[in-house]
This record gives sequence, structure tokens and C-alpha cells, in this order.
Amino acid sequence: MELREQALAAFMCACAGTKTQATLALGTREPTGTLDCARVFPPHTVPGRPQLPTLVEPKEVPRRSPFTAAGHAALVHSIAHIEFNAIDLALDCVWRFANMPAAFYRDWIRVATEEAQHFMLLEAHLRSMGYRYGDFPAHTGLWTMCANTAHDVVARMALVPRTLEARGLDATPLIQAKLDKVGTPTAMAAQELLHTILRDEIGHVAIGNHWYHWLCHQREIDPAAFYAQAATRYAAPQPKPPFNYAARLAAGFTEEELATLDRNAGVVR
Repeated sequence: MELREQALAAFMCACAGTKTQATLALGTREPTGTLDCARVFPPHTVPGRPQLPTLVEPKEVPRRSPFTAAGHAALVHSIAHIEFNAIDLALDCVWRFANMPAAFYRDWIRVATEEAQHFMLLEAHLRSMGYRYGDFPAHTGLWTMCANTAHDVVARMALVPRTLEARGLDATPLIQAKLDKVGTPTAMAAQELLHTILRDEIGHVAIGNHWYHWLCHQREIDPAAFYAQAATRYAAPQPKPPFNYAARLAAGFTEEELATLDRNAGVVR
């Protein structure tokens, strides 16, 4: 299979282990694999999903203290669920959007591969504590924005990597601080995993920023105006402080964009 077809096959895998391995295999093939950039695939509304975890509304996910073993496992499980969904978010960019430059697909294959590696690291951490992915309920909200922007690659770049994934840049230091307070060897091991994940996620958001601005330039769209319109149209979540300014700058956000972020959130620096 050519690379975009292989990405779709991985996307449709329902088994978490099979999806992860298929994504890693895609990353291995990427340097020499063939790309049919013009191919249009039949639409698929949702990716393949395992039977577990049980998916519930975000407000229905139980809150647990990370100072307990089960609470720590639930926290790691929630991050693993985000990373598992992020595999599908990246694979979806590869197979869904036709007629993009080859570099676009190769960038998102790289993202998918790194998300798969993150998921494997977190699942291994869960297993070391006697848990597995699927042992806790997880929320349903992660795929909604992908489905809403399936018809528009510009909106996808605006609202998934630059909004949803950028929220992770802000949230990760807060989680690390919480784990630091827990202070157990297990908590510190999880904190180290998050350090690796944050480093890679900066690169993922940077890829989204690059392609968003490239698309806006190609289509003669004002990036700031389009983003504001798309965020309203698709009810994108409003980023909340504290913001990880250093990570956002490293990921390609401009000082002007950060100032707008502050202004919308009522932050005074």
C-alpha cells in the first residue's frame, strides 16, 4: 500500500495494539514509501476504536486524587487516552486531505508515529502499576473537532493542532507540578514521561502552525480573521491561563498571537 492508504488502514484498526503497531510501521516506511497526493478516499466519520475504555461525556469522568495509586493510574490513563486519540488525529490528516504537498503528509506521519510512541510509554507505565488502557472511563470530546472540520483542511489546522493540542502545552507543566507534589517514584517516573511528551508536542503544534500559515498564504486568507471566525463557527474551546508562553513561542506562535490570547482570557502580563 502507498503511505496514505496505509494511514487509512491504521486509522480503521479497532485494536489499540494493532493501531499502534500499524502506525509505527507507517513511520518506518515513510522515508522511502510512495505517496499518491491526489487520491481521494471514501469518507469515514470515526476511526476504529477498541471496546474499552467506556466513553462518557467529559463531565461524567470521575475525579480522583493523584495522591492515591488508583488516582495516579487514572491520571496517566487520561493522558494515554489523549495520546491514543492523537494518533487518529494525525492519521486522519494523512488520508483525508488530498492534493496537499508531499511534505504535509510526511509531517503528519511523523506526528502519528510519535503519538504512538507516547501511547506505548504511558501504557507501559500503567502496566507497571497493574493497570491497562481501558481500565478507566474516558471522555468522548476528543474527536468532535476533527469530525467538525473534516471538510476543511484550513479549519482543521486552525482548531486541532493550534487549539486543542496547544492546550496540552499549557496543561502539562501543571500536571508535572502536581506529580512533583506527590513525589513518589511512580509519580516522578510519570513526570519524566511528560517531559518527553511535551518536547515532542511542541514540534507537533509547530507543524500545525506551519501548515496553517502556508494554507492561509496559498488561499490569500488572513490568518487572524479566519481563526476567529472558525473558532466561533465550530465552538472551539477558549484557551485558559496559565499559558506556557515559552512552549507556545517555540511552537511557532507569534508575540502578537500571544497578546491576543492574553486579551481574550483577560490576562495582564
